[in-house]
Amino acid sequence: MSQLQTLHSDTRSGTTHPVPASPAAQDVGLLMLRLVLGVTIAAHGTQKLFGWFDGGGLDGTAQFFAASGYPAARTMAFVAGFIETTGGLAIAVGFLTPLAAAAVAGDMINAVGVKWNGGFFAPTGVEYELLIVVAALAVAVAGPGRIAVDRALPVLRAHRLAYGASAALVALVTSGVFLLLRS
Repeated sequence: MSQLQTLHSDTRSGTTHPVPASPAAQDVGLLMLRLVLGVTIAAHGTQKLFGWFDGGGLDGTAQFFAASGYPAARTMAFVAGFIETTGGLAIAVGFLTPLAAAAVAGDMINAVGVKWNGGFFAPTGVEYELLIVVAALAVAVAGPGRIAVDRALPVLRAHRLAYGASAALVALVTSGVFLLLRS
């Protein structure tokens, strides 16, 4: 039975048979997830880069990175803001989706590492960051769906699980390296 099928029970005959899931519904669901995830994380990135939406800008973000033990705090602030802004926008439109999702997931894994001792629930816990990590990894693994810029790119037209799994592995390794840089 295909992964896109569910079993439907026929109450009259007592038999079950596969019913294909709607690819259009899956594409719209992935688009909704990508739009909310992408725009949210892009806005978060503009807080770091430009101070928009009551953000700290590069200076305030650099102070946070320095207080969190990262070397080259201003550079780290720029990198985090750039990853969040560009990665979020790329996820929203479905452009280089596995790579964009991996970048966002790796960035937010670092945030989880920094806030880990604050418990689970906001404002000091990791629930927001963890949700972003899992949503980004889900998009990386599932692909952007058919309503995405990637559909126009020959290499990414047909999403493969290997692309998403490789991207997730890159996110985990890269974020681990950055967490090790903290003092």
